[in-house]
Order: sequence, then C-alpha cells, then structure tokens
Amino acid sequence: MPATRFDITTQSPEETAALAEKIGQALRGGDTILLSGPIGAGKSHFCRHLIQSRLSTPEDVPSPTFTLVQIYEAADTEIWHSDLYRLANAMDVEELGLFDAFETAICLVEWPDRLGDDTPENALTLSIETFDSELEKRTFSLTWADPKWLDRLKELINE
Repeated sequence: MPATRFDITTQSPEETAALAEKIGQALRGGDTILLSGPIGAGKSHFCRHLIQSRLSTPEDVPSPTFTLVQIYEAADTEIWHSDLYRLANAMDVEELGLFDAFETAICLVEWPDRLGDDTPENALTLSIETFDSELEKRTFSLTWADPKWLDRLKELINE
C-alpha cells in the first residue's frame, strides 16, 4: 500500500499538547510512532503529553536523552519512550530491548533514523517542521503505509 500523508498545524504548545493527547488515545499495544524533526522541534514535548494522557496516575515524564529509554505503565499496556540521538548505529538499539517492545508496547521513538533497516513497517511517522518567524507554530506531517492508521486517526483527520 502506498504511504498516506496528513498534515496538521498547531499554533501553540497547548495545541501541540492537545494533538498529542488525541493521538495518544488512538494507540494500542504494538503501535509505534516515529518522531523526527530538528533539535528543539518539540518531539519530547509531544511525547510527554501523549504519555501523561495515558497514565492513570500523573508522573514526571523526562526526556530520555541520557537514559535512552523510559518505560511507563499505562492501564492497558507499557509505553516505551526512546531517544536514539546518541546511538551510533542500529545494532545499539537491540541492546535496549526496543525490538521486542515494538510487538507489545506503545513505542515513541525520537530520532528514528538510527533504526536503519529495522524501522517498523507498520509505524506512524510524525515529522515536525518549525517556523523561525513563528516560534510557537509547528506542522506535523503524519505518514503511514499500514491501513490501521486511517481508522485510528479517522476522528482527527475529519476535524
């Protein structure tokens, strides 16, 4: 199936948080979101709000830049938040246990280019574009090949 793309623009951090929460509610165990964009684009901000929207008890959600992976227990599945920026190659990813998590957990992967050929084919790719002239504005390009995403994102797309 050819890739499908849908763009959403947010005007503020609050709108970005609301988008993350909406997408978060559509996710199930075994779903992966690959987040790309320049440093400071808002990848961790997006993930933080998505994760917090799925937790029954609020907790701090730090960026996993130094830990590489943070794991959270949601009511129905684990959520793995990973930041692969500091990894040299895809072989390092295997040591994190991320490939097994792709099968059962919700996985949020920042800097997915580090996965190389091991990028999950059924993932939702979320590319973030920022605008120098409008610092709060972000465009999120959602791209997918797996037909499940059309159904999961139907409500968001039809807004």
